Amino acid sequence: MVSRLLALAPLLSPVALGQRSELGATDFIRFGCSQLVIERADPLVSPGLNPSPHTHQIVGGNAFNITMDPAHLDPAQTATCTSCIYTEDNSNYWTASLYFRSPENGTFKRVPQMANGRLNGTLLEQEGGLTVYYMRPFSGTNKKTVAFKPGFRMFAGDPALRTKAGTYPGICHRCLSAAERITGGSGAPCDRNDTPELPNKPCPGGIRATVIFPSCWDGVNLDSPDHRSHVAYAPTSPALAGDKCPASHPVRIPQVMYEIMFNTTQFNNPEYWKDGKQPLVYSFGDPTGYGAHGDYLFGWKGDALQRGMDALGKDCGSEDCTRVLKIQSGKDAIACTKPQQAKEDVGTGTWLKELPGGMPITYS
Repeated sequence: MVSRLLALAPLLSPVALGQRSELGATDFIRFGCSQLVIERADPLVSPGLNPSPHTHQIVGGNAFNITMDPAHLDPAQTATCTSCIYTEDNSNYWTASLYFRSPENGTFKRVPQMANGRLNGTLLEQEGGLTVYYMRPFSGTNKKTVAFKPGFRMFAGDPALRTKAGTYPGICHRCLSAAERITGGSGAPCDRNDTPELPNKPCPGGIRATVIFPSCWDGVNLDSPDHRSHVAYAPTSPALAGDKCPASHPVRIPQVMYEIMFNTTQFNNPEYWKDGKQPLVYSFGDPTGYGAHGDYLFGWKGDALQRGMDALGKDCGSEDCTRVLKIQSGKDAIACTKPQQAKEDVGTGTWLKELPGGMPITYS
């Protein structure tokens, strides 16, 4: 059954943006991507491994496979559909799934994703998924950005982290009030209203997770062995990029950001959250949230992304870039799915005795 789930959901609505001088609604493209598949696959970190160690939700182009070898596959040309609202975007975006661990018997159930809302306060019909942003600098005078090239990929976060020490500036969680159920919370992401760890109390409106990628590139390498070294965060404003880049990574690229809305409300029994403990765990065995991360693989057709970024402030901004980019209906985005490459129960509406793949829970 198709749920009323996220698509063009305004984390940074014009109202919120108007309250913060450093942000502007014309400084980003924002759109929703429906769920392509939930499976243990990770062609960036574990290429060729089927299944990979932990569960992800993948969105974007249906060319996604366990290798995504750029020497033999260009998703922009190979995909026949995309679960994203803009049809020229065959990129793939994926994040770890979140699970509820029953304090009563230790079994696991996957936490479903939910919608944010449009600017008019309504929800779109879209199955699972996440919201994607492509941002240019919110401050400074030079806002020119250079779109990614075919074969480009990157990684944000560190799944090994279990403490606040060394956490990434663009990885955070927000505990939403009931009134924020549709808006997703106002203001900039990863500010004082957010925490790098998972919330330690029931959240009446669910949990918003944010993953912000680097905004500077070395200008040479489309990838690196750790999938991080070829990119860098801006030195002056690492979470939301300013207009400066370090000399080692002088090329300013669109800053990609994900927001994932987890519907944790069915697990809000106060008995599950006693003494500041929380019952949630990421699919890679992280009960803290510090290890949250995201993977990105570029797949826009031709110069579509560059056209969109160049049009910001003129014919493109926030949720409306339709004068520059081709758009499809939510129904068509939902219809773009693919079967698991290694079929298994990932705990969608069912209880599992262990995390998929037997992933152990680790606290350090």
